[in-house]
Amino acid sequence: MDWFFEVSSQIAGDFLECWPTLRQAQKARAETLRRFFKQHNSSKSDSIERRVEEIRNAVPAIQDAAVIDSCSTAVLAWVRMLRELRETIAAYDQKIESLARQHPEFAIVDPLPGVGPVLAPRLIAALGTQRDRYRSASELQSYSGIAPVLASSGKQHWVHWRWACPKFLRQTFHEWALHSLPYSAWAKAYYDQQRGKGKPRNTVLRALAFKWIRILFRCWKDRKPYCEEIYRQALHRRKQMTTSSPVQLQWKTCAGFSKIADLTP
Repeated sequence: MDWFFEVSSQIAGDFLECWPTLRQAQKARAETLRRFFKQHNSSKSDSIERRVEEIRNAVPAIQDAAVIDSCSTAVLAWVRMLRELRETIAAYDQKIESLARQHPEFAIVDPLPGVGPVLAPRLIAALGTQRDRYRSASELQSYSGIAPVLASSGKQHWVHWRWACPKFLRQTFHEWALHSLPYSAWAKAYYDQQRGKGKPRNTVLRALAFKWIRILFRCWKDRKPYCEEIYRQALHRRKQMTTSSPVQLQWKTCAGFSKIADLTP
């Protein structure tokens, strides 16, 4: 079934229901095959023609009728089970989306860049409504596994990622960092800057997720939705403070005591 991107997809199941065996598919007219692919939103002519040609030239791996009949019967049963499973998953997705939109924290997570119908419920579940669950953003960063671990032995020190953590939660923040890139200018700039320094892709995404968790935590604590422009202005002010002229300090003696004085004009 190399003619389909995923063997469990609807188009693959419908194809097998129409033509359970290779011989039946090869007996079908080329126009019938083309119409089938077009009806399943596979409209690229070159892809359709390639599939039709490969079906025509395919060679069966076995000619034993008993094996072919038994396997094709089993495949049709699996196709029907997969259809039921896809419908059940779709019903779950609709229910989750409906519940997420009714959740009191939805207004906080929905405006976040890159958060769609899949990530919004996952972030809501990560935070919850109990505001004293996390005392600081660092607690959430460590609990989720995004914050690295500093280990030491004697005079040696090294950093590794956290193994003991809820893996799905860590993956949630990792995926959110990735999806935020097309929607957040500062996140994309940070990603490009770190990648330009030669840092691995996943390392940069975890570092970006580390930043996003701090933002998410503050929005959650303050019950205020995220605003890209406000955060951009805060970054600009912080950059101005760090690039301002250095403070000139000097030791001075006053009333017999030494103290540091600021000589910056």
